[in-house]
Amino acid sequence: MSAKRLAPVFVGHEIYRQPAYGRNHPLAIPRVETVVDLCRALGWLGEGEYRQSPRASEAQLARFHTPEYIAALRDASRSGRVELDARRRFGIGTMENPLFPGVFERASTAVGGSIRAAELAMEGRIAFHPAGGTHHGRPDRASGFCYLNDPVFALLTLLDAGVEQLLYVDLDAHHCDAVQDAFEADARVWTVSLHERGRWPYTGDATDTGCGRALNLTVPAGFDNSGLERLLEGTILALGARVAPQALVLVCGADALADDPLSSMALSNAALWSAAGRIVDLAPAAVVLGGGGYNPWTLARYWTGLWGTLSGREIPDSLPKRARRILSSLRCDLIDDEDVRPAWLDTLADVRHWEPHALA
Repeated sequence: MSAKRLAPVFVGHEIYRQPAYGRNHPLAIPRVETVVDLCRALGWLGEGEYRQSPRASEAQLARFHTPEYIAALRDASRSGRVELDARRRFGIGTMENPLFPGVFERASTAVGGSIRAAELAMEGRIAFHPAGGTHHGRPDRASGFCYLNDPVFALLTLLDAGVEQLLYVDLDAHHCDAVQDAFEADARVWTVSLHERGRWPYTGDATDTGCGRALNLTVPAGFDNSGLERLLEGTILALGARVAPQALVLVCGADALADDPLSSMALSNAALWSAAGRIVDLAPAAVVLGGGGYNPWTLARYWTGLWGTLSGREIPDSLPKRARRILSSLRCDLIDDEDVRPAWLDTLADVRHWEPHALA
């Protein structure tokens, strides 16, 4: 990582400890709160490194989302019910995007966190906001487990600060459809999405270049570390060098990892840590967001190690007892107890001593 930056910051909020998404939903698992707990167990959140996320106001949300949709989501969240017409029109209260207590507050806090992360990035920091990455949210409806689109607001904040060359890189297993569409006509923004071929939302084909500034890298099931290294070296970093961005936003969905139940990619967290470190060095201002991820063990270890990488910590070979207890307490309806691997409970890195250019 570049030595020119100020200290990295972790943007979070206690709202993510509240139950969400109801029952039998892929996101009804511990995610951000586990990452925070693991970072604290490792002593990786020192004084001044953690910043609380503000909540975006309705006026801020209206920069991208329609007033009618904002009102519908707010009112449904307060009343605990959504009328059939609103469900059909706005996609709220469905199996995909269920209604649950505090959904509006949670989603608007994620937006506020991405706005704050972008502000901190413009101070010369790497700002890590793992609750962000809801890249499917549409201006007028919820989509793909995403009620609001916080990456859009991170990008808008950077543009507001005067950035004229802005790079968005998305390493989630699913195409960043709504983000690409939002900035397709903006000559200041380049979008790069590496995602699994044939996976929902079934957009982002390799031939889709938007208005000429979208690069979609579709990869097959089983896409592994060596494939990532080739695309990183030959395409992503090469584009970054050509664009010379003044700022960037990186989405690090944990569903690109091996053993995620909703994708078939086969990346290790160590390979993704290395890739993220090299990508953020493309620009002096960097926002790093979370994204998808439906295996709580692989997600927590990935994002914890990602923060460790961004903040210059050494990844330990084994975890302290407190961290192991945190991982041992996790449960997931999509993964049977007998399928939980011992390494998920006592290590961070999927591949020990992994080095770039020497991939397993």
